[in-house]
Amino acid sequence: MRRKIVAGNWKMNGSRDLAQALVGYVRSQVESIDNGVEVVIIPPAIYIGDAACLAGDALALGIQSVGQWESGAYTGEISAGMAKDQGCRYGLVGHSERRQIFAETDDMVAAKVERLIGNDLDAIVCVGETLEQREAGEAESVVAGQVRKGLAAVTPDQWSRVIVAYEPVWAIGTGKTASAQDAQAMHASIRKVLAGMGAPAEEISLLYGGSVKADNAAALFAGPDIDGGLIGGASLVAEEFVSICRAVPAGA
Repeated sequence: MRRKIVAGNWKMNGSRDLAQALVGYVRSQVESIDNGVEVVIIPPAIYIGDAACLAGDALALGIQSVGQWESGAYTGEISAGMAKDQGCRYGLVGHSERRQIFAETDDMVAAKVERLIGNDLDAIVCVGETLEQREAGEAESVVAGQVRKGLAAVTPDQWSRVIVAYEPVWAIGTGKTASAQDAQAMHASIRKVLAGMGAPAEEISLLYGGSVKADNAAALFAGPDIDGGLIGGASLVAEEFVSICRAVPAGA
């Protein structure tokens, strides 16, 4: 059975007070959820320590980005080993904002995936197309290329460390959301690409990210190839984030 995961990416938002209040509340609620979902909190790196103090065993922690190097003279970068040392179990790689704003390439994504896995962290690898690419009929080919290139360095014994998050760029922070049918179709396509790479595709968790909210989560998560979500803005609203976690179907 594939892992069911809901990960909250706070992006560059939050404060110490928010971190303490939100993580504490989410933990208290998640402990009573019985659908088997694994809940991951991905705060700004500076607040990982605050989140770790309250996460306990009920929540896992992740980091929003890591450098592609193990260590060295890279001012401002955080290594995968440092994230592990602070209690992280996951690392987010290749988010569309990293690709668009910080020019993160597929080769950089592949290097970061390699660093994360080499430090015993699970990599949540983001892929997704722009509106222009979708309207040009290129969505599946663009996403397939990102999957193949971003996961090119994964060895046969490392696939259990990989999660893929499909985030249509046009649906992030816009209020637009892919239909449940479109989201499922892309997830099914990603699973076929993984199978073509020799991965155990049916065992790899695929997440949907793109304006997931409490009122659309259940419909999106009903797709047979959708194993949870990568949540942006809604993860900063404690009650809504918990509602999204509850929306993951048990036994899916």
